[in-house]
Amino acid sequence: MTLPFSGGPRPVVTVIQSSPDVPLDRFGEWLDADLKVVAAFAGESVPAAGEVGDGLVVLGGHMSAYDDATAPWLPALRVLLADASAHGVPTLGICLGAQLLAAARGGRVQVAAPPGRESGIVDVRWRPEATGDAVVGDVAALADGRHSTPQPSMHADAVVDLPRGAVWLASSAMYPYQAFRIDSAWGVQFHPEAGADTLRGWADGHDDVDTEAVLSAYTARQAEVEAVGRTLAESFAAHVRATAQEPVSA
Repeated sequence: MTLPFSGGPRPVVTVIQSSPDVPLDRFGEWLDADLKVVAAFAGESVPAAGEVGDGLVVLGGHMSAYDDATAPWLPALRVLLADASAHGVPTLGICLGAQLLAAARGGRVQVAAPPGRESGIVDVRWRPEATGDAVVGDVAALADGRHSTPQPSMHADAVVDLPRGAVWLASSAMYPYQAFRIDSAWGVQFHPEAGADTLRGWADGHDDVDTEAVLSAYTARQAEVEAVGRTLAESFAAHVRATAQEPVSA
């Protein structure tokens, strides 16, 4: 049985950051938890699953999920994701974090996937499996009759095979695996945490992305985009709290 959260110490969530310009951004405001950010890009050590506290968030980055030479912390991060997800630690992987989660659990990621770069504001279409989900269920409910919600996106690599046992939760017009769940972990290909300034920085870094078009799309749907991001963050934080409050079996 899960007991309701009734105050007490705030849960501790470890955040793994792989690129300096891919931060927690708006999630820093929206996650109701004590956040312990590990700057892996700066040489800080990736912890073991037993050291992350009550939850784990793995952010995006500019490297691929297999780019161990450029990012030597990735092997340890894949081990962490495999262990945390298999042993009940509430985990959220975002963009690269979702790709690392898939790879760590036996799925497959394609580098420079043929559909090309997915950028700007993407309509994420929620599958029936998302209904009532502990973390994305409330987000899927925001779609109402449209079945989709707008979210920032900026990626060229993509999950092409889900791990065995994963639950497929969402897709987009360009890429099928926008969200999935495996055991205690969720992966989302989109960027629910990204605000306009962060998105601008990413867009400016790619010659094949029209920054002004990206920002215009963001501004036009800003209220919806932020509502979805906030809802996902709050749902994940609530799940972390509920899991931390579960009684330990004797």
